[in-house]
Amino acid sequence: MKNSYDLVVKNGNVVLSGEVMRLDIGVLEGKIAAIGENLTITSDSNVIDAEGQYVLPGMIDMHVHFNEPTMGHWEGFRSGSAALAAGGCTTYADMPLNGNPPTVNEAALKLKAEAACGNSAIDYVLWGGLVPGNLDDLETLAAAGVTGFKAFLSNPGGEGEGRFREVDNNTLYQGMKTIASLGGILALHAESEDITAALSADAERDGRNTAGDFAACRPPEAELEAVARALLYSERTGCRLHFVHISTAAAIEMIHSAKLRGLDVSAETCPHYLILNETHMENLGPVAKCAPPLRSEEEREKLWKVLSEGKIDLVASDHSPCPTELKLKEDLSFFEAWGGISGAQSSLELMFHEGVAVRGLPVTLISKLLAELPAKRFGMQDRKGSIAVGLDADLVLLDPNRSYKLDAEDLLYRHKHSPYIGLTLSCKVTATICRGNIVYTAEDGVIIGDGGQWLRINEGQLIR
Repeated sequence: MKNSYDLVVKNGNVVLSGEVMRLDIGVLEGKIAAIGENLTITSDSNVIDAEGQYVLPGMIDMHVHFNEPTMGHWEGFRSGSAALAAGGCTTYADMPLNGNPPTVNEAALKLKAEAACGNSAIDYVLWGGLVPGNLDDLETLAAAGVTGFKAFLSNPGGEGEGRFREVDNNTLYQGMKTIASLGGILALHAESEDITAALSADAERDGRNTAGDFAACRPPEAELEAVARALLYSERTGCRLHFVHISTAAAIEMIHSAKLRGLDVSAETCPHYLILNETHMENLGPVAKCAPPLRSEEEREKLWKVLSEGKIDLVASDHSPCPTELKLKEDLSFFEAWGGISGAQSSLELMFHEGVAVRGLPVTLISKLLAELPAKRFGMQDRKGSIAVGLDADLVLLDPNRSYKLDAEDLLYRHKHSPYIGLTLSCKVTATICRGNIVYTAEDGVIIGDGGQWLRINEGQLIR
């Protein structure tokens, strides 16, 4: 064991897999080199005293939209990754939309990678897309290193000829067969287009355009139908599935039952479904608009129940930013406003506050949902997701007793709107470390430095 370390994090309540222990962590050349009591500190070591704080593995946010190339004025890698670093995230997965062109072929992936290179504070993976017409591009995208593929079962919105499109049933089925043959994974936005389109058309015809009307046009049944259909296709094709931003406990139960039957499937939910409800959406307006929509308070409690039972596989932000005027311009109806929540910077603090401080859930469970399980699901467990010797030194310090009120000026997004503004949180991220580099401190802010690395995934294994 080395007696000299580049960095030592001492006296912290270290969150390991299944337990919390007061330990020191020694970091050498970007890796965790030692974990123990009273590690030797030399004059060459940088020291962080974590007394009274939790030291957790850095969050892995598997669902963000940074909108590059072309749409970086909505949110780019530099501002988006800075916000994530300030929230305790050390690795993220950028979705294939809403940039232009979307990441549905190798040329578009190259543009995305070029936009990210040198502009990310933390490490990242990139999703490819499954859309009508790109079945022949899937193998090339997989070989180039995408972490998986994303598809919509309902209209994703947006403008322009090249925008991301929802899949028809044949594209979904054929795409799943191809992805299965590649050993890949498909992430699905699971809402039925037939249901949501018909209900939305009825609402438009009748002049119903409030927040409540929007929610009624995207009912739980639309989610349940889409999940059931995708599970059937998964069973027939053998394709691994990951359901993003699930909003109902019934859908979680359906996915969990499929898993017990032997299907290789997983479910994600988001902080906004666990923190907010449809009343918040009505009171806050379009800043809280998302799809699927926020649900009832009863549904929110049901989600916490299935989470506590271990039926949710991971929590991700689904950070979907836009210029503020696309949310709050006076003449926009709720239906016309952009649908997407800006929340990536707050995920860890929200989950700790509500899950641990308010509900008394184990901090190990929250850490598992935010770091360990995402790493295992997406082929990064030999490098990310846990505090263990030999893994990347991806660490976050969280003070459980440093409460503060979230203000707009605290946010590092390009456009500083969020439904969480005004909330008083019982905890605060005080430092974030990515591969041994201190990328954020509460005192100094974000330090991008040399930038994060693109972790290219090939059949579940990291390309070194």
